[in-house]
Amino acid sequence: MKHYDYIFTGSGLSALMTVYKMVQSGKFKDKRILLLDENSKKTNDRTWCFWKTTDSLWEPAISKKWDSALFANAAFRRDLDLQPYQYNMVKGLDFYNQVFDLLSKQTNVTFLNQKVLTIEESETIILIQTESESFSCSKLFNSIYHKQKAENQTKYPVLQQHFIGWFIKSEQAVFNNEQATFMDFSVEQRGNTRFMYVLPTSKTEALLEYTLFSHQHLKKEEYENEIQQYIEKLGITNYEIVEKEQGSIPMTCYPFWKANTKNVINIGTSGGWTKASTGYTFKNSDKKSSELVAFLQRETDFTKFHKKTKFWFYDLLLLDILDRKNELGSHIFSSMFKKGNPAVIFKFLDEETTLIEDIQVILKCPKMLFIKAIFHVASRAINNNKTITKLYT
Repeated sequence: MKHYDYIFTGSGLSALMTVYKMVQSGKFKDKRILLLDENSKKTNDRTWCFWKTTDSLWEPAISKKWDSALFANAAFRRDLDLQPYQYNMVKGLDFYNQVFDLLSKQTNVTFLNQKVLTIEESETIILIQTESESFSCSKLFNSIYHKQKAENQTKYPVLQQHFIGWFIKSEQAVFNNEQATFMDFSVEQRGNTRFMYVLPTSKTEALLEYTLFSHQHLKKEEYENEIQQYIEKLGITNYEIVEKEQGSIPMTCYPFWKANTKNVINIGTSGGWTKASTGYTFKNSDKKSSELVAFLQRETDFTKFHKKTKFWFYDLLLLDILDRKNELGSHIFSSMFKKGNPAVIFKFLDEETTLIEDIQVILKCPKMLFIKAIFHVASRAINNNKTITKLYT
């Protein structure tokens, strides 16, 4: 059985960011590192977006940038000047290539295309079994998501950001390739929070995603019918579908980090690294991975890593509303973006605002909805604690 200092079970965004930064730091050359994943990371399987004010570490993987974004619903449209931010698109394969170009040159880093079957932890060692081999390690970073942890409880709402996207090439030059469509709620809401998301890369090419924040997935045809209708509304009559992508991202404030032990840490979606209120993953994982690499250089107990912030509570309130009244998403986001300062809103969503800036954003939202949510969240917590007490008495 091969032993490693660090093993990553699952090599998605968070794991690859963390290992990349560990290598770049030069502080882990004496550590043997193993990454395990059933996905070979050789296909363009997803697209990430994030906003920033300066060049980032991931500049080589960024394929398109926008200085402007569109927000729309059935009643109004607003062009958002994002300065000092830029909205950035990263294609999965470009990100993987950037990371593995560096990792492949490291003699202490190994990537194996294997599926993890079991993980067993004792006081001194962690054992990992794949379909073909067994490994052991001193520290484990797990990013394999087990949805039962979040869904088999009632204290924290669990929604999904689910979508299907088409990369299309049109014969008509209909896209404004200088502007991304951040959210277009003009599509029929049908009792949910539904919007179109458009990333144009040229006047004739774009990624169009039909996206929902809701509990249940749709049939594939429903997503694709909505995309087709939206394409027709844009005036496109002839086009080619170049690629398709789909995904489902859990939106929850469930405290995944409570499952961390001294030697095992959950990262990525499995560790609550996804921004709960929006499903954005790239920027949050970028921040958390940097924090984790710094943490590894000064601490050994993973239970000390996570710190809850005010933004966790803000997210909890929004999810509580969408959990009970899912059709209100368009109203909430439209209230925020109709007159709000785009730069402050994006800073707020990045969890970098001061309390005064928080208030500027929050006051743009429907106030009574969030006041009621505060009381409902408190009531839910009290009832949940009563249930736990009954179970143990």
